[in-house]
Amino acid sequence: MNRNGNAIFDSSLDTYLQNAQKNQLDELSDWLRIPSVSTLPQHKADVERAAEWLARKMTSVGLQNVEIIPTAGHPIVYADWLHAGDDAPTVLVYGHYDVQPVDPEEMWISPPFEPTLRGDDLFARGASDDKGQLFAHVAAIEALLATSGALPLNVKFLVEGEEEVGSQALADYLPSETEKLAADVCLISDTHILAPDQPLIIYGLRGIWAGEITVRGPSQDLHSGMFGGAVHNPNQALSALLARLHDSAGRVAVPGFYEDVQPLTVNERTALAQVPYGEAELLQETGVPAAWGEEGFTITERIGARPTLEINGMWGGFIGDGFKTVIPEEACAKVSCRLVPDQQSSAIGPMIERFLKQIAPPTIEVVVNTLQHAPATVVPLDVPEMQAASRAYNRVFGVEPVFSREGGSIPIATVVQESLAIPILFMGFGLPDDNLHAPNEKLHLPNFYRGIRVGIALMEELISSCLQCGNGAE
Repeated sequence: MNRNGNAIFDSSLDTYLQNAQKNQLDELSDWLRIPSVSTLPQHKADVERAAEWLARKMTSVGLQNVEIIPTAGHPIVYADWLHAGDDAPTVLVYGHYDVQPVDPEEMWISPPFEPTLRGDDLFARGASDDKGQLFAHVAAIEALLATSGALPLNVKFLVEGEEEVGSQALADYLPSETEKLAADVCLISDTHILAPDQPLIIYGLRGIWAGEITVRGPSQDLHSGMFGGAVHNPNQALSALLARLHDSAGRVAVPGFYEDVQPLTVNERTALAQVPYGEAELLQETGVPAAWGEEGFTITERIGARPTLEINGMWGGFIGDGFKTVIPEEACAKVSCRLVPDQQSSAIGPMIERFLKQIAPPTIEVVVNTLQHAPATVVPLDVPEMQAASRAYNRVFGVEPVFSREGGSIPIATVVQESLAIPILFMGFGLPDDNLHAPNEKLHLPNFYRGIRVGIALMEELISSCLQCGNGAE
C-alpha cells in the first residue's frame, strides 16, 4: 500500500504501463542515438547533447528543479520531486549517461548508435550501460505522476557524464553539496541480474586501482642487429616483470597485497554459494577452455569477493604493418586491480612499484603511474532498505532475488557512502550477456519494462519499511 492506502499497481497504473511501452522504447532509442562517448574529445558536444536530452525529458515528466551543472569535464544533471512530506523517505537515484567507445566497430552487427531491435533485445551502445537502466526510473516517475499526480516518497536524481572515465567531476561536486543531495537511501541501476527470470541484488562492489607500468632502457630506439644481445630489450624485461606479478596458484605475488583484505564471513559464503553460477557457466559464457584463478575460492567468490590484478594492455617498439628490427626505448603496460573491503586503493600503486623495482635488473628503469583508484563498497544484507529491495524484486519477478558481490567497480559509490552516509541499493536489470564495453551491447526489453515496475514497487516497499519503523524516514 502507498501512503494514501492505495495499491501501487492499481488498474489505471497497470493500464498506463502497458500502453506506454512503445513510447518508452521510442524515447530510449532517441537518447541512444546520441553518441555520448565521454573518453573521446571529438564527442564532447554529443555528451552535452545527451545531458540536454535528459534534462528536457525530466522536465516533461514532472520532475522539478532540473538543472544541467557545468563542470571542468562533462556536465552533471540534477532533478527532484520533494512534495511527499518531511516524514517520507527520500531516494537519491544515481546513473550516468556517458558511454564507452564502440571499437572495434566492424564487430557490430548493426550500427552502434542506431538502436536495432532483434527479438526481445535492443542493440545499441549504452542500451544497458547505463542509459536504458537509468531511463527505466525516469519512466517510473512519469507513470506515477501521470496516473496519480504525486509520488509516494521524495526523489532526487543525480546523473553524471563521466562514469566511464572515473567520475572525477562528480567526486569533486558531491562532497560540497551534501545538504542538497541529502537522502535516506541511494538507488543505482548499473548492474545486472542472473537471468530474465532470476533477479539478483548486488550488495558489494569491488574497488579499483588502475595505472601504467613503464620500463625504460636505451635513450632512443636502437637497431636490434647492432645492439641486440648487449642491451636489455624493454619489451623482454617488461614481460618478465609482469610474469612475476602472480604465483603459480593464481595469487597476486606483490608483498602486502592481501594484508588488509577483509575475509568473507560464513554467512556471506553461504549466500554466495546460492548464486547459480559456477565453472560450467563461466566456460559457456567466456569460451575459455578452463577456469583459472586463486585456489580455495569458488568462481563466484573469485569474480566478486576476492582481489585481482589484471594486465589490460601492452605495447612497445614497432607494431605496424611489415617489420622493423628495433629495440624500443621503452615498453608499457596498463594494469588494473579490483579491490575488496579494507584494501586501501591509494596504497596499491606504490606497493606494485616497490615490488617491481625490487625485482628489476639494473639494466632497466621501472616507473608506475597511478591513473585512478577507489575503495570497495559493501552494504550489510540485513538493513531495512535491502529487505525492501528484495520484496520489490519478488513482487515483480515472482521469485526471491539472490545476493552476490559484483566484480566491477562504480567509483562514485564510495563517495556517496562517505559523503552522505546512506546505504546504496544496487538494483540492476541488465543481463550477464549484455556485452557491456564490447561490440553488440544490448538490453533485454522485458527486463527494461520489469525494471520500471521494480522501481515503482521499491517506492512502496520503502514506504512500508518507513511506516513500520514508526518514526518517519529511516
